[in-house]
Amino acid sequence: MNHTALVFIQLGTVLLGLSLLNRFAKRIRQSVIPFYMTAGLLLGNGGLFPIIESKEFIEIGSEIGVVLLLLMLGLEYSPKELIKNLNTNKTTALLDAVLNATPGFVAGWLMGWGPVGSFILAGVTWVTSSGVAVRLLKDLGRLPNRETPTVISVLVLEDLAMAFYLPVLSAVAVGASLIDGAISVGLAIGLVTAIIAFSYFWGKTISRFFSADNIESLIVGVSGLAILVAGLATEVKVSSAVGAFLVGISLSGKVAAQAENKLRPLRDFFGAIFFVYFGIQTNPSEIPPALLPAAALAAVTMGTKFLTGYLAARKNQIGIPGRWRAGLALTPRGEFSIIIAGLAISAGLNQNIVPFAATYMLMTVIAGPVLARLPDTKWLKAKLGQAQLKLNAKQRR
Repeated sequence: MNHTALVFIQLGTVLLGLSLLNRFAKRIRQSVIPFYMTAGLLLGNGGLFPIIESKEFIEIGSEIGVVLLLLMLGLEYSPKELIKNLNTNKTTALLDAVLNATPGFVAGWLMGWGPVGSFILAGVTWVTSSGVAVRLLKDLGRLPNRETPTVISVLVLEDLAMAFYLPVLSAVAVGASLIDGAISVGLAIGLVTAIIAFSYFWGKTISRFFSADNIESLIVGVSGLAILVAGLATEVKVSSAVGAFLVGISLSGKVAAQAENKLRPLRDFFGAIFFVYFGIQTNPSEIPPALLPAAALAAVTMGTKFLTGYLAARKNQIGIPGRWRAGLALTPRGEFSIIIAGLAISAGLNQNIVPFAATYMLMTVIAGPVLARLPDTKWLKAKLGQAQLKLNAKQRR
């Protein structure tokens, strides 16, 4: 059969299957990410239906998916919001990093992955999935809640931290010498800082290059800029994801609002391919040995992430029910965890990191939405209400 025909047949079949999985996930009110990743497991080496002809397109599409996912995250925030969040929530950011990165680092060390593998796993366990968390808040009708700004602040600070963590990790993962690594990291951090500073003072100037009223031009131009900057960022050892995130931050006003609205279908399309491709890279036969340690680490880090959200909400004087909602909403890991684990592949590190990270992330993404609904159940809602009444009585004394 003609090669192009095979590519079209394989790709069309995959996309139709993803459409059905999406509908099923929405019907049972679960995140679609684990379903996409499971589909990828079936399509990769060792899977039931390995694909070959369309794999190259899916690989490139997954890279574009990363760019668009992080571009859209960046469009939700402005440089001023980032700076404000950084100034007012510095202690929360530090607490978040210590509580959630430490278990991953320790687990990597105990499994014999060395300092680099441990550093990678620390990042995997550190960062909440912004996409899943925000989608949860929306689906559960919690966007107007008092604790929601606290949750968003934690997500924003983690996204910003990744702008510095990923360049460091990239240099460490490829085994750069101390001098070369320091230069690479210094350039990366300098570039990130410069872009944030430029966006802070001259963000409106960048937005003037695009027309909010010409939708076709806006979609092509903004996505083109994000892909261009992602490529340049990769060349100077900054993650393409971070480059796209910074492009999103730099846009403002009506341009940012229109871009966020109109690019969403494109992001969803390539985002689905991104999650599928991560599954394709994981051999299903490598998952069973990772189940027990991944489950143990997931239990520990979902607990530490809950504690992060709870303490952050308490610091902002949110009531006990809101503290629980904030903590449980932060438990799923996702986009950045996959990106970080992917660095292990590109750097030729211990290949066990990838199936372990995939198994761990699947567990948190499946359990996270279930846990997030617990504060709305009658029994826990009553318990939390009683705890709040006792706290109010204590404070009045």
